[in-house]
Amino acid sequence: MKISIKFKGVILLVIMFILSTSFTFKSLPAKCPNPWKDDYRDIASLENYKSWGPYNVHDPSCLKIGDTYYMYSTDAIFFGGRNPGAKKSDVKTGNIQVRSSKDLVSWKFEGWAFDSIPAEAKEWVLSHSDNKGATNIWAPYIVQYKGQFRLYYCVSAFGLQTSYIGLAESDSPLGPWASKGAVVKTQRGDNMNAIDPSIVTEPETGKMWMHYGSFFGGLYAVEINAETGFTTIADDQGHSIARRANLRKDNIEAPEIIYNAIFKKYYLFTSYDPLMTTYNVRVGRADKPDGPFLDFFGHDLRDTINHYPILTHPYQFKNHAGWAGTGHCSVFKNEKNDFFMAHQSRLSPDNQLMDLHVREVKWTDGGWPVVSPERFTASVQTKITKKDVVGKWEIIRIQDSKTDRKLEFGQILWGENQLRKTEIDASQEVNFNSNGKMKGSNGSWRFDVAKGLTLMLKAENINNLIVFVGHDWENETETLLFTGLDKNGCSVWGKKIQ
Repeated sequence: MKISIKFKGVILLVIMFILSTSFTFKSLPAKCPNPWKDDYRDIASLENYKSWGPYNVHDPSCLKIGDTYYMYSTDAIFFGGRNPGAKKSDVKTGNIQVRSSKDLVSWKFEGWAFDSIPAEAKEWVLSHSDNKGATNIWAPYIVQYKGQFRLYYCVSAFGLQTSYIGLAESDSPLGPWASKGAVVKTQRGDNMNAIDPSIVTEPETGKMWMHYGSFFGGLYAVEINAETGFTTIADDQGHSIARRANLRKDNIEAPEIIYNAIFKKYYLFTSYDPLMTTYNVRVGRADKPDGPFLDFFGHDLRDTINHYPILTHPYQFKNHAGWAGTGHCSVFKNEKNDFFMAHQSRLSPDNQLMDLHVREVKWTDGGWPVVSPERFTASVQTKITKKDVVGKWEIIRIQDSKTDRKLEFGQILWGENQLRKTEIDASQEVNFNSNGKMKGSNGSWRFDVAKGLTLMLKAENINNLIVFVGHDWENETETLLFTGLDKNGCSVWGKKIQ
């Protein structure tokens, strides 16, 4: 059958249109709804606990077991949910929230790990703190060992060193859990505080180490007997691994320890500052699990200075109220050895709603972890070209907080929960023009598939930024993202918006 020249021309135009449309679709953000909303006040009450999924998450610990991720967290509940009706409920709270997920996006609230606070933990705290504290369980940590599941947990009294890290065991990640006793205990006069445990295993020897601690005296490491789950030496409290100078205002807590086999390094993630406002995550690394841990500039984390890199910090992209309290992280991996970070974030401006944030962890050529500027939604990755990078972006430069707040035991005073302008990193819009210029910053840019994105600004070059496909939560689209570090060890985040 013969086709007329005119008809051939029509076909050619249709093909050209399809090709141009597909290129434009790839290059520009594509609409995609968020998997869940950020404001959950309408389901915050205790009667709705089965709908909490990613909500009311505080101090998470996550582990993939089989085809399921299990997450354990402090039983912190948005205070607006504590209404008179909730108090009459037969649901027993305060005893470790449990969640599960197949994809790190949709979360099922499984309930609570314990019916009550273990008696020996409660007795230790109350008997050493003038009958104060021991009202709930803090900062659990999950470990799997030879088919058994170990759940470490903390009971404490706020503002005191009277604390107890306990161990419970089960044949199932959903329990029931049997309390086994104390791992580390502290009281008034001790240098450290027995909360926030994290466990790492040496791949060569099988030795286990627990990293723990907070505000009082900083962070400590102690060797754990792998077979029992308790300290190798009875009543051992370990040795110092990280601290800060002025404990009246410079808080450090929530150690998270992992091993990366590619770089053959142990990474110690820590959280700085008050948990409701300027909470942020830093990281150091070491050749051995018990340290010494060094920061981005080679400084020992035991030196009483601020340490870098900064991985997360309160931030605000356009079209959103922003986030505070981006700290106390869990770092874990899937069966492909892809790393993720889960942490709490507080929805601004009041910073009382606690949402779960799960972010992809990327690794720089220098062996430092960085995190995605947006929450994970399992976006499909595609090959990225220079043409795809051209367009309008929002960029956030993470910085140290500038604040002069008065704190109590490293936390803000009641009623001062809203961020100040100097305490949040806001985005700046920049056009990446096709000629390599950056309109909006008087800089230029260069993209190489092998080396990533380089921003050439007036005073510095920011090299090897990692570009990938991700989800824009603020605009509900799939788009391009980038993450990396500047010369000061501060995260640089970007997302393409047009």
